Amino acid sequence: MHVKRAIGIAPALAAAALLAAAPGVRSQELEPRAYANTPTGLNFLLAGYGYTEGDLSFDPSIPLEDADLRTNSATVAWARSLGVRGRSAKVDVILPYTWLSGQALFEGAVRQRDVSGFADPRFRYSVNLHGAPALSLEEFPGYKQDVIVGASLQVSVPVGQYDDTRLVNIGTNRWAFKPELGVSRAWGPWIVDMAVAVALYTDNTDFLGGGTVAQDPMYAVQAHLVRGFSSGIWVALDGTWYRGGETTVNGVEADSLQKNTRFGLTVAVPVDRRNSVKVYGSTGVSSRTGDEYDGLGIAWQYRWGRGYPE
Repeated sequence: MHVKRAIGIAPALAAAALLAAAPGVRSQELEPRAYANTPTGLNFLLAGYGYTEGDLSFDPSIPLEDADLRTNSATVAWARSLGVRGRSAKVDVILPYTWLSGQALFEGAVRQRDVSGFADPRFRYSVNLHGAPALSLEEFPGYKQDVIVGASLQVSVPVGQYDDTRLVNIGTNRWAFKPELGVSRAWGPWIVDMAVAVALYTDNTDFLGGGTVAQDPMYAVQAHLVRGFSSGIWVALDGTWYRGGETTVNGVEADSLQKNTRFGLTVAVPVDRRNSVKVYGSTGVSSRTGDEYDGLGIAWQYRWGRGYPE
C-alpha cells in the first residue's frame, strides 16, 4: 500500500536533515517535511554521512580569511513518534562524529587544522498543534493532510570535542537552544513548508585559555516546495535565510553579523516497508561572514514499531 510505504520517511527528517550540517553551522539546517504527520508508536533508526567543503564559519568571532575547510561526518540518530493529548509528536536524538581538515589565514599567517571527534549531541522534541492528530498505524491510511501547524525545541549539549588552545573545534563548549514554529500546507501531490526559528546560545567561558565568547540570537526562516509521488518518492526544493549571531570576545564586539542565504535539493526514496534512503545537497548563495560552503549527504532509515507489518 502506497501510504504505508511513504509514512516512515518523513518523521525522522528532523534528524536526517542534521546529518550533513557541519559543526558551527547548525542554524542553517534545511529540513523539509519536519512536521509531517506520522502514526504513533513507531521507532526510526538512522545512519548517515555528510560532507561539507568551503569557507566554513565555525565561530564568527574568529577573523579567519580564505578558509578552505572540509568535514566528513558520520551520524547515528533515533526518533520515535508519539501521541500527546491527541496530537502527534516526535522525539529525536542525534549523535554526530566529525573529521575536520583544512587551512585558513589568521592575522596574516596560515593556520592548519586536522582533528576528529564527537560533535555536540542534539535532542529535539516536536509536537503538531493543529492538523495532524495522533493516529495508530491502522487508522493512518484514512488521514489526508491539509494545514499542519507544529512547534519544536532542539537542545545541543556541549560535550563534543573541544580544545581551548585551538581556534577551530568540532564541539562548541556552550549550550544552544532552538525553538521553532512550522507550517505545512498540502495541495494534492504538492506540499509547501515554512518555518521560523531562533537559536539561543550560552557563553563559551573557556575560549583560548579562559576568554569568554558571547553570541546574540540567530534568526532563521526556511521554506520548502515538496512534490510527492504515488510510489512514495518525494523531491523537495529547499531554501533558508538567516540573520544575527553577532559575537563579543571578552566584552569587545566583533564585526560578525551573519546574513546568509542557502538553497538545496532533497530526494527521498522508499526501499521497502521498513527501509528508505534520502540524499540531499545545498550550497551558499549569499553570505556576509563566511559560510560559502557546499554540502552533500546521504541517510539510511530503518523503522519498526507497534503494529508494523513484518
